[in-house]
Amino acid sequence: MRAPPDVRHVTAEHPRVMVVDGSKLVRKLIGDMLRRDLPGVEVIGCAGLAEAEAALANAPVDLVTTSLALPDGDGQTLASRVRAAAGQRYVPVIVVSGDVQRHLEARSFTDDVTDYFDKADGYEALAAFIRGYVQPEPIPGARVLYVEDSITVAVATKRMLKSQGLEVIHLTRGDDALFYLRERLGEEDMGADLVLTDVTLEGNIGGLDLVRAIRGELGYSRRRLPVLVMTGDSNRDKQSGLLREGANDLVLKPIEQRLLLTKALFQLRLSRLPDRDAASA
Repeated sequence: MRAPPDVRHVTAEHPRVMVVDGSKLVRKLIGDMLRRDLPGVEVIGCAGLAEAEAALANAPVDLVTTSLALPDGDGQTLASRVRAAAGQRYVPVIVVSGDVQRHLEARSFTDDVTDYFDKADGYEALAAFIRGYVQPEPIPGARVLYVEDSITVAVATKRMLKSQGLEVIHLTRGDDALFYLRERLGEEDMGADLVLTDVTLEGNIGGLDLVRAIRGELGYSRRRLPVLVMTGDSNRDKQSGLLREGANDLVLKPIEQRLLLTKALFQLRLSRLPDRDAASA
């Protein structure tokens, strides 16, 4: 989901995070995780739209998480109310849902929603996701296989990724990227921890083909080798197709680099958390 051009990381020393969910237990779980991971955070728990609006009128917040379904409304309505709230500067609004994939494929989230999180990944991952906005942390040594045929775009993006301690393997062709991954198939070291690719590439293999190969031929799951796809195509069917074929997320052009960085770091952190399915097997 593309954020408005003035989106920025939260940098408040004592951030105020609003957690909106109809379940008191869920609000407590998220709040406890945030307090553990973000010393000094103030968590404002709200059961629904009316409580959230009252809290917004009382004082500004730095970030909002909301369930998609609320007792007296929905998360997308809340996102629009946050945007319209008097005196509110731009703040990230993150929808937390157990049905994220369907909404992503339908491209049904509005532009008022900054980002989204799948409940199936667990509250540990949600805390890491929120921390990525509030206190973005580098992951030194993590490797990004970056596939982009525009040298001008690549120079700026590589500089941004490297500034966070990431190692960047830059290739301009999808063919070369697939060959790079194929050479390491079956080895413990895949050669990359995340793939970041443009959808349109030089050669016979585009971004969609690369995603299909990673999920099909190579057999890497979304958790094992995350893939972010950059696209300037506004066609919702094509965007949905990228997600159905196995892209973890999309970054819409024109790219807001800090949003791209947040998404990349989150996917890297998520890939390092214990796999919930494997842990319960």
